[in-house]
Amino acid sequence: MSINPCELEKNIGYPSRASFVVKKQDNELGAGVYTKKTISRGSLVARFSGTIVEKVVQHSLQINPTSHLHDPHFAGLLLHSCSPNVMLDMQGLTIWAIKDIESGEALTMDYASTEDFLFKQFKCLCQSDNCRHWISGRKEKVNEEGKAYLKSIQEKSLLRIRKTG
Repeated sequence: MSINPCELEKNIGYPSRASFVVKKQDNELGAGVYTKKTISRGSLVARFSGTIVEKVVQHSLQINPTSHLHDPHFAGLLLHSCSPNVMLDMQGLTIWAIKDIESGEALTMDYASTEDFLFKQFKCLCQSDNCRHWISGRKEKVNEEGKAYLKSIQEKSLLRIRKTG
């Protein structure tokens, strides 16, 4: 997979194959961006680019309520985490480290930090302590599939409490 299909000026912060790899780690997660270097908290991770589109599409990122940046090669492939290690500046089209990131680690963002509505809601696999278990945009209601999934998690949790209590 490519990091960026366009010929962009080198050394001004755009991603390169020397610093990042796009790969599918396992069958549950989609393709994601993994760093090949250690990145310190507070550092610029990369600049990104794409095509401006008017509606939400897979691998797009919301710039404002009516504009989205479609980047199926880098920023649009960042994996979700409820405890992310990067944040996106959608005005400057930059990615910043909000935690120290080790070489080989996936770059993760909280999709609700940029998206009012997602292309598709989904079950969260991040396993962080503050996991929301179902991911939707910040302005959309959890869909019926999500409600059923969250109810099943709650029921399993109650069963565990009853067995241990």
